[in-house]
Amino acid sequence: MKYHHLDADERVELYADLKSGVSLRSVARKLRRSPSSLCRELKRHTRYGRVYKPVLANKRAIKWSGNQRSKAPLKTAEILNYVHTKLKLGWSPETIAGRLKLDHPNSSTNYESIYRWIYSKKWRKDKLWQHLECGHKRRRINWGRRGATYTKVLDTKSINLRPNIANHRLQIGHGETDLMESGRDSSAALSVTVDRSTRFTRLVKVPDKTARSKTHAMARSLPFGLVWLTMTADRGSENKSFSVWETRFNLTVFFCTAYHSWEKGTVENTIKRVRRFIPKGENIANYSWRDIQRIENWINHKPMKCLQYLTPYEKMRSVTQSLESKK
Repeated sequence: MKYHHLDADERVELYADLKSGVSLRSVARKLRRSPSSLCRELKRHTRYGRVYKPVLANKRAIKWSGNQRSKAPLKTAEILNYVHTKLKLGWSPETIAGRLKLDHPNSSTNYESIYRWIYSKKWRKDKLWQHLECGHKRRRINWGRRGATYTKVLDTKSINLRPNIANHRLQIGHGETDLMESGRDSSAALSVTVDRSTRFTRLVKVPDKTARSKTHAMARSLPFGLVWLTMTADRGSENKSFSVWETRFNLTVFFCTAYHSWEKGTVENTIKRVRRFIPKGENIANYSWRDIQRIENWINHKPMKCLQYLTPYEKMRSVTQSLESKK
């Protein structure tokens, strides 16, 4: 039989009858309740020498009932600890929810539940939003933002000519590259090069944004000692020596359409992750090569949804081992 707690009228009647000297069993028969239920009701609300007052008892019961029925933050303590730990590592809620299924097959949660937990009033004081990629204090709607590129490189191959094997990410060695700039007071920059298939990333600090520095950075950006087959870049002046790349590294360079930076979205998203550690306006020259290496390692060892929650390092290693076994 389903149990129902006493309501306000029953509590008032219980109080009045007991004050009139009626026995507890008689009150229970009158209310069609078990004597033990009434006994528990009295004990619950007369602790620490309190006098039983039906109005206060009803308020407490409503408050306790609401607390008992509040939804658990993330189902179990195990999931809560897992999410909290990975969030501090800089993983996104979507990445955490996807990787949880691999690390703990019997557990699951949804990225939306993690977002609600982060921004809930109860946990807001912990400032968990600071661990998110953008670090917004309040949840925001995703609005588009128009980017800008500059048509400074001519006589280039359009991205429309890029082979389908590169477009569909079916083979390693097809990359995207861009420069992440410092603030206005510094000419230092960070060359970011990403393999489209595995998302394996190489970061190289350069002293300036010249074509020569960019070419030197490209020479140090080979993934796992392999070779680049194609490279996609924008039309910035740092890429005007692309013909040197093609000759020296035996690759083909394709260029995005002007003002279409989303055509190299892989490297743009990677730069967004790097910005978590090097915010806009910072002087990249102040960061040592160890700092850059630490950021690169974080990116390459962070699970990604597009890789079925493997890390870029795991994906690259899997592909290279597969290629070696076929030799």
